[in-house]
This record gives sequence, C-alpha cells and structure tokens, in this order.
Amino acid sequence: MPDERLNRRTYLKFAGGAAASAALAGCTGGGNNQNQDGTDGQTSSTDSGGDGGGNTTGDFPATITQGQMPSTLDPQNHRETTTDNVVLQAYEGLLSRNADGKIIKKLATKYERTGDKTVKFTIRDGVKFHNGDTLTAEDVAFSINRIVKSGVGGLESPQSDQLSGVTGAKAMDGAVEVTSDGVNPIIFALFASYCDIMQKSWVESHDKNYVAKNMNGTGPFKLKNYTEDVKVVFERNEDYWQEPASVSELTFNAAKESSTRVNQLVNGETDIIVNVPPQDAGRVKGNSKSRLAAVPSTRIIYNAMRYDVKPFDSPKFRQAMNYAIDLQSIIKNVLSGFADQTGQPTLKGFTGYNSEVGPYPANKKKAERLVEESGNAGATITLHTPVGRYLKDLEIAQAVAQQIDQLKNVNCSVQQRDFNALAGELTDGKIKTGPHFYLIGWGNATFDASQTIIPLLTTDGALTSYSNEKVDKLMKEAQNMPDGDKRNGKLKEVNKILHDQAPWIFLNRQYSVYGVSQRLKWQARRDERIDAYAISPK
Repeated sequence: MPDERLNRRTYLKFAGGAAASAALAGCTGGGNNQNQDGTDGQTSSTDSGGDGGGNTTGDFPATITQGQMPSTLDPQNHRETTTDNVVLQAYEGLLSRNADGKIIKKLATKYERTGDKTVKFTIRDGVKFHNGDTLTAEDVAFSINRIVKSGVGGLESPQSDQLSGVTGAKAMDGAVEVTSDGVNPIIFALFASYCDIMQKSWVESHDKNYVAKNMNGTGPFKLKNYTEDVKVVFERNEDYWQEPASVSELTFNAAKESSTRVNQLVNGETDIIVNVPPQDAGRVKGNSKSRLAAVPSTRIIYNAMRYDVKPFDSPKFRQAMNYAIDLQSIIKNVLSGFADQTGQPTLKGFTGYNSEVGPYPANKKKAERLVEESGNAGATITLHTPVGRYLKDLEIAQAVAQQIDQLKNVNCSVQQRDFNALAGELTDGKIKTGPHFYLIGWGNATFDASQTIIPLLTTDGALTSYSNEKVDKLMKEAQNMPDGDKRNGKLKEVNKILHDQAPWIFLNRQYSVYGVSQRLKWQARRDERIDAYAISPK
C-alpha cells in the first residue's frame, strides 16, 4: 500500500456528484419491485426506459477496457459479467433495468401473470435482427428453452439457474407463454436481469464454435470485428428499433493490471476502465482527461470452501477459517475502507437479508481451537484467485492466506489463476472440477437472496460448493410462495443457517469504481453493466 491511503469518504469525494451520493446511500433493494401485470406506467410500445441514442449520424468512437476479455460471444453460454458487458451491446432481453434498477420493457411490450404457474410476454412488433430478419415469438420461446432445457440449440446452458423455476416457453400469436414449476415470485425480476434473445434459425444453422465467435442480435450495436482474447469491435446499428446509438464505433479490450488500465485512461487511449484501485483515485481525478464514477455494486466477494473435500467438509474448520480472518483489517488496509463487511450470502437491502446476522469477528485463538476440534490440525490449503477481475482480488487473497497461515495449525498459500479458466471450472455444473478453495465474486442483479443462494449454495446449483438438505428444502419452499413477509422470513432463516455453517469465508461487498474519459457522458450502474447505448458526447 502507498503511504497516502484513501478512506471511503475521501474516495467517494474523488468520485464526485451523483455517483458519490449513490455510493453513500447504498443499495436500497428497491430494484426488484415490479407490477405483476407489467403496467409500470410505460404504455408506449416504444418505451424502453433507455437514456441513450439520439446522435444518429456523428462520428463518435468509444473504447471500454475491462480486466478480462469475453470468454465467448454466445450470450447464453457463459456466467461472467465481463462477457455480459460485451454481448449485451448486441443482444437484448424481453425486459431490462434502467440505471436506477427499475424494470423496463425491451423486446416485450407487456408482461403479465396468467396463472399460478404461467406468465405471458407480448412481443414487440417491427424488431429486426442484425441480419435483417424480423424477431418472432418462436425466436423468443427458443431462446428461453435454450437456457432452461437440456440440449436445445446444441447447448447445455450454464445459465439455467438464472431463470430459476422456469420450465419452458411456447410461442403464441405475437406472444410467448412461460411456465414455471411453482409460483416463481420473482420471475419478472429474473427476466429483467437475464435471458438474451437469439434468432432460432441462425443458431440452428451454425455450429457452436460459429455462434461463439459471431453475433446476430437485435441490439444497438452490430459486431464489426472480433479478435479472440484481443478486442471486440462493434459498429452502430443504424436500423435499431429505437433511436440509433450516439457511439458510432465501440471497442472492448482488456488489461489485467489496474495500473495499465489507469495509464491508458489518463493518456487518452481508452474511455472507460473498471476497478480503479484506491491508490490511483487521485491520479484519475486529478487528470484533465478523466474522472471517477463510483457506485456500490450488487456483488459479493467470498472464498468458497468445497464441502465435499477435506478439510472443508468440517463445519468447525470452515468456521475457523472465518475467525482466522481479520476482515476489518482487510477492508481498511487492502481496500482503503472502500467496501462493506459481510457475514451471510445476501447483501444488505436485498430481500431475505438477515439484519441479526453479523460478520465473523477476528479471533485467532478460537480459530486454532476449532481447527483442533475439527480433526484437521496441520492442514495445508491453497487459495485459488483470479487476478484483475475484481477490485484488489489478488491482494485480498494474499491477505486472507497470510492471516490463515499465521494460525499454528494450518498452512495456507495462494495460487494465481486466469479468470476465464477458473470460471470455466466453476460453471461446468460439476462440483468436483472446481478448486477446493477459491476466491470469486457473484453479482445478483435481482436484489433477491434466492439468486445468490440457489446457484451457489444449494445441492444442484450451477456453481455450488455446498449441500445442505434443510437449505434445499427452505429454498424450494421460498420459491413456491408469493413474494412477501412470509417468504422474506424464510430467506432470512436460510441466511442464518448459512452464516452458522460457514460454507464460505465471508468477505466484502464490492464497490464498482470506474475511470471515465471527460469526453463522454456515462453513469455507473449498481449491477456492473456497462451499457454503451447510454454513452453520449459531453
């Protein structure tokens, strides 16, 4: 760490304006509210709630630099926000969210419940794919089924749990009926966050490799050039169903090192960079070409411990790992105070958050005693971590490993991993291919506990590291009752169980801190999405 440390207040001051105010306010949890019949005040068939477009002829290129390149261009065959930020420029969903988290209509003009287990989406007329073909209800039904049903469109989608409870879809006259295995209380929130729509005939006429390297969506940008692991270049879709984007050419590239990203920004080589570290905030803010945009994200950072392998099969050992960590020190000294402590999988402000469950306090002696009681004294463990994917991810992992290694009866080291390789191991649906112990982040754009707990901490979760029959039972019950106090109480109970059973080392809520060129207008979002349609010239 540099001598001049920035506390959270100073860091947010550097961020400035509305972004800083939003960061101080935190997530309120209001982002998952929606009317069940889709009558949210958006009565116009062309109202998407977007705030982009308008500059239809000007030459205005923009470049975005993330920490990682996309793992694929197939919008339904990944689980990474870095990939999502690329594919969402070309592909769209039935619903979406605006920068404030409110559900808005995209390729659907109406959404409504039609039964206890069915909902209906009315499909927008006149929308064309980038190849010129018209969007149909069959395309929408196919896209949903490709995610939730095995083998549709040649894919076993790793996103099936993102539409948790959805069992299928069928095309109707200008609409699609979606079925669930129960009430599915947050189904519209799910569709506002997930499920990009693809053209059925285009997918079926090409092999998996072609779909992974080409794009044919309905969105505001069309793929111009793709150099795998180097850059993705889009051009403006002049035939977009809304006003064409202000950005004429959009480039995505990547730099793992935060210092490299900052250098590129202040030198005018890129326009938006992710994960500006605290020590570089002043440099970004003080440069005439750049500014900071900061906002608390919906992402939790944690260390998963696989319950099916020693020593992590012991709840006492897992608890010991939490007591071994001085989380306050990590947040102060690694993240310069720019993070929130966690002690459960659900973030404050989300449905199901249990306010009576706090973070684990640092207690080295208790940690050592629990290790002894677990029968795992002398254990040697390795913490796998990506580098450059999350804010200070390597430094967090190193601090965690160092603190564990200070225990008298446990040895711990760090192994740096390529993020896409690590993510591939975790998203293949097979728990045994993943590392025993790893740092990862999880963003939940639905503001509901279920969409963290189901994929990560239930027996059949797509990225699970844990199994507990009572958790499985309670989550199944929660997903089959209407949203309300009773369901909220059940989710709180699950969060208490998970705190006590400690399937993770609970770390921090990440804050998204972007560096932004002064030449453009753009607002940071809590869900970590970088919507280039919302970029415009200053």
